[in-house]
Amino acid sequence: TAFLHGDLEEEIYVEQPEGFVVPRKKNKVCKLVKSLYGLKKAPKQWHEKFDRTMLANGFKINECDKCVYIKETPNHQVVVCLYVDDM
Repeated sequence: TAFLHGDLEEEIYVEQPEGFVVPRKKNKVCKLVKSLYGLKKAPKQWHEKFDRTMLANGFKINECDKCVYIKETPNHQVVVCLYVDDM
């Protein structure tokens, strides 16, 4: 479900899903307000949102591996490794 949380950067329209077609409006399309499974940009959009969230919470992105996030405090070090949409 991670890819459903990405933020869209452009307007995307899709046909009405089968079973959800509005009577008398069969020729209308739906505007996406959030990312959707199968959308080619969904993984990138989710990863960008994840980056922003981690940076906003004090993590730094590892320069050698952009999927590794590190946060250091005087007594602890937190390392988060991201693989596709699993942490």
